[in-house]
Amino acid sequence: MSAIAGIYHLDNEPVLAEHGRTMMRELEKYPADAIRTWNSGAVFLGCHVQHITPEAVYEQLPYYDADRQIVIAADAILDNRPELVRLLEVDYERRRKITDSELILLAYERWGQEAPQHLIGDFAFMLWDAKARQLFGARDFSGSRTLYYCRSGMRFAFCTVIGPLLSLPRMKAELNESWLAEYLAISGMIDVVDTAATVYKDIEQLPPAHSITVTSSGARLSRYCTLTPGKPLRLKSDGEYVEAFQAVFGEAVTSRLRTHRQVGAQLSGGLDSGSIAGFAAGALRKENKPLHTFSYVPSGDFHDYTSKRYMANERPFIEATVRHVGNIRDHYLDFEGRNSFLEVEDFLDLMEMPYKFFENSFWLKGIFEKARDEQVGVLLNGGRGNLSISWGSANEYYAILLKRLKWVKLFKELDQYSTKTGGSRYRRLPLIARTAFPFIDRMVPQADAYPFPPLIHPEFARRTGVFKKLQRFDIDESGWYGGIDAYEMRKRHFEELFHWNASNTLAAKLSLRYGLWKRDPTNDLRVIRFCLSVPEEQYVQGGMDRALIRRATENVLPDQVRLNQKVRGVQGADWVHRMIPHWNAFREELHRLCADERMRQILNVPAIEKALHKLREGVRPEHAIDPDYKVLMRSLIVYRFISRLT
Repeated sequence: MSAIAGIYHLDNEPVLAEHGRTMMRELEKYPADAIRTWNSGAVFLGCHVQHITPEAVYEQLPYYDADRQIVIAADAILDNRPELVRLLEVDYERRRKITDSELILLAYERWGQEAPQHLIGDFAFMLWDAKARQLFGARDFSGSRTLYYCRSGMRFAFCTVIGPLLSLPRMKAELNESWLAEYLAISGMIDVVDTAATVYKDIEQLPPAHSITVTSSGARLSRYCTLTPGKPLRLKSDGEYVEAFQAVFGEAVTSRLRTHRQVGAQLSGGLDSGSIAGFAAGALRKENKPLHTFSYVPSGDFHDYTSKRYMANERPFIEATVRHVGNIRDHYLDFEGRNSFLEVEDFLDLMEMPYKFFENSFWLKGIFEKARDEQVGVLLNGGRGNLSISWGSANEYYAILLKRLKWVKLFKELDQYSTKTGGSRYRRLPLIARTAFPFIDRMVPQADAYPFPPLIHPEFARRTGVFKKLQRFDIDESGWYGGIDAYEMRKRHFEELFHWNASNTLAAKLSLRYGLWKRDPTNDLRVIRFCLSVPEEQYVQGGMDRALIRRATENVLPDQVRLNQKVRGVQGADWVHRMIPHWNAFREELHRLCADERMRQILNVPAIEKALHKLREGVRPEHAIDPDYKVLMRSLIVYRFISRLT
């Protein structure tokens, strides 16, 4: 990963050398294999380079092409290099060594502002076109790399992270109340729906799937990619769907193994990470190179409180995958002594904003640390898998059959499903009916439904108009989507860009800090387009949910993992258990929060105090799934962040 930075004076005044140096000094806390800058009058570009791919070792960034009068600062790994070198007619002797930044530059020369449409991979770049007198840049379709910018007078500045922008003259770390209101009002893991906003009033970010053009007239953003289900793929047999999937997914995995260092993968006991490990280990075997896997396991003194349908420690399934796949060096990490409470300050430094994934924070970061120690350059992950390669909810599909009155097919599927999962074939009918006909939930709510307590102060919500804004996205005042089925949610996930920012921002910043690159084959543009084209009956069939990936990994994963429909892994189930030794400090800080006048104007303090009252009854590991305890942790993270601004 390369952190990039730059300044452009729209009035053509020279950029002061000190301003460029100031930005680059702010990047010195991150590891780098090379640090270079380029300056020409009104434009300054800088790159804090980390060598991940073999080609990058010889890459000069910023890269200046004197013939074309274009200079580029790029944070990019491209996965469709064979296609690009052919389309761009790169000389055969150059094709193996040409760098990704050069390919982007050539793509810009060939296709102009349509160039990002031809790039597949993880990227954020900015280039200066001296002939056109413009800056042009883009962020990949899902925002795998971050790119922030600010405009102050006639100065436009950009950077991979926020800190260097705040170091520039006339910049202030002023809270963006609209961003914070969205963050607090949304109960789920989405940060905000405004994809261009940040927590800082004067800092913006380039949304995923967008390009930006900056001239003396100002900045213009343009969306270049929209993912919508296209024409359904129609093949002759189930076997052909499996073969087609294996081809596109295999290419996605293999193209992400390009590093001169070691290759790693996060491995749980499930299908997504197991499939990636299986395909990757097989490809690496041909290079006589092992795959390092990193798996989080609960602390040794943790007792699993979850029901028999869940498993907090997935090690038996992980070990089964490792034995079956082979060519794996497995690492099991319990991160003894670490917990979500102790990690807050460091994660605020890392993220530069509040965050919601605290349950998993300590082990997500810990895996990067261990991967760095093992000399890993690429760390594979399957974060998008549930919506791409392993899509296929039996309950949702059976609800479609019920609504379409396909009784014979439905009951045949239920019979096969009950054989594979156990229990009566009719036991799921009430849940299927509720899914098919949402009005049942409104008429007869389930007794165990427990809402996520509202975190935003009602007056703060009214003043910022946040719920009116969220209503446009069907997010109601509970902070959740209302009346939307899984199919519509999947469609929206790929169309509404704000779903991408939360997880990808974390991945990009962890990658920068630890000098390695987190890569997700399940998030490959080719894979997603393929999966969106596959008919629904390929995803649920013969009593199997997630049926396509199960069939496609018949010779890749052990049946214990591949065909498992009885037990699901639960990661982070021990987050409260780990915090118990620090519970008094946690509680005391929350009492200070409730007494803080600033917080009483932002947060729903009565809800926090109600949740705090529970703490008097004592704390138990099973409180990890209690929404009140999650509200307390989210509140503390916001409190810590706002305290930094004053």
